[in-house]
Amino acid sequence: MARTSLAERMSRLEQQRAKLAEQEAKLKADERKQRTRRLVEAGTLVEKAGLIDLEEAALYGALLSLGSAAGDTVKIAEWTKTGKAALDEAAADGAAGEPLTVTFPAPLPTPYSTRLRGAGLRWNKFLEHWEGLANYDAVVELAAEQSGIVTRVRAGDGAGKKSAGGKPADAPSRS
Repeated sequence: MARTSLAERMSRLEQQRAKLAEQEAKLKADERKQRTRRLVEAGTLVEKAGLIDLEEAALYGALLSLGSAAGDTVKIAEWTKTGKAALDEAAADGAAGEPLTVTFPAPLPTPYSTRLRGAGLRWNKFLEHWEGLANYDAVVELAAEQSGIVTRVRAGDGAGKKSAGGKPADAPSRS
């Protein structure tokens, strides 16, 4: 039976230590990602509830008052029922939406941007336009307030139909 030398055992232990440190670092990174995801989800819910524009102190106070009622199981059941109904309704609205893009001639005020997000749109920094699955008529009405141009995105050819203030027009063709 061959005996391992002290140097070999120390080397093996060092490798095990390094492997454990790597696993620990991966666990910490995964926990950090999970926490970040939860924070983003919470922020999204605050935005969906229409509270995103509240002053920081007012929002924090509202959340503290919710926290004090969080021990009441009846209240939590009521919140769950109301929240589930609202999320189901939003999901049904999203399913009924169509792909749209919206462009504006000038930068938009923050409250107006919040209304666009509420309509189901998001800002695309790369293409510098608003996009998403949304109700066409509602978005045309909303976009008209800031002279926006709504474009229906067609799945097949990438071309779209534009609308300025609710009047659709075909995109120019290249001949």
